[in-house]
Amino acid sequence: MGSSFQEGVGLDPGDRSWKSVQPVLTISIIIPVYNGGANFHQCLSSLSAVRSRVLEIIVVDDGGTDDSGLLAKQIGAKVFKFASPGGPARARNRGARIAQGSILFFIDADVTLTEKTIDQVLATFRECPTLAALIGSYDDEPGAKNFLSQYKNLFHHYTHQTSCEEASTFWGACGAIRREAFWAVGGFDERYRYPSIEDIELGYRLKRAGYQIQLNKAVQVKHLKHWKVGSLLRAEIFYRAIPWTELLWRDQQFNNDLNLKHSSRLSLVCTYALLLCFIAGWWWFPAWLIGLGMGLILLILNWPLYSFFYQKRGLLFTVQVVFWHWLYFFYGGLAFAIGTVRHLLSRQKPSPA
Repeated sequence: MGSSFQEGVGLDPGDRSWKSVQPVLTISIIIPVYNGGANFHQCLSSLSAVRSRVLEIIVVDDGGTDDSGLLAKQIGAKVFKFASPGGPARARNRGARIAQGSILFFIDADVTLTEKTIDQVLATFRECPTLAALIGSYDDEPGAKNFLSQYKNLFHHYTHQTSCEEASTFWGACGAIRREAFWAVGGFDERYRYPSIEDIELGYRLKRAGYQIQLNKAVQVKHLKHWKVGSLLRAEIFYRAIPWTELLWRDQQFNNDLNLKHSSRLSLVCTYALLLCFIAGWWWFPAWLIGLGMGLILLILNWPLYSFFYQKRGLLFTVQVVFWHWLYFFYGGLAFAIGTVRHLLSRQKPSPA
């Protein structure tokens, strides 16, 4: 277990001292980076424009080999560099230890923000003294122009924009949290040594401790990441879906929100039913008709999403989206099965003496 993850260390989770006395709010922006490249250059450019509106900008170089840290110093950021990589959870915790602001605003090294973003974060915390944390979303104009990047980031935008404002989790790419609340639950779990679900796990602990998290749909950042088939599938299956499944079983957080909406769960079932019908149809013709029905159900269940893509990018783009979205349900179901088995096996392991 990472040295920074000790639930309950810091303030008592029941102590909401900011509720009775509203301090002057100041923001510390914290960015973990590992060989940030051109995207980090753009991130830093956007930070230069908001430098006067925040208390400090903190960049934690997670053992990278490029000049990310040097570039960050040139815009006036505080920079800490690890000798070797240890993951964004450790890097964010290090940044939080350095931070002096009352609000810790975590962003990724491949996003850009504006002065409006900062103002919206400050206004939200001022208007809601009981709020412990907020998350935003990606905007609807992703930086990378290839199909997969546009699809993935617009899908993420749509998911957040159509979800409940009473959030059940946290998000490290655009998430702000009061420093007292962050340390009350022990910060990020440093056992996650790769970009994974460390932010979701932190959100679950915040909610379990009774803290309020808001999804503020107006707080948006631009995502610059260029997705390719291999990087997308690797991240979605091994870094997100499988560990998230294990976390869901551990914490029993099967909320009807974000990627876990009832319509998504039913779509997953229909996807596998469609696949089985396709296979069975080679021996039993009526299976093709049943499969056609499953496909129609999938289209109806996800029509709002497909309408969104049609309005944003047109018919040809939306046809490609349907294929990738159904593939998403397929590998999501496979990852859920693997994560469930891993969870059950981990429960059978003897506890250490």
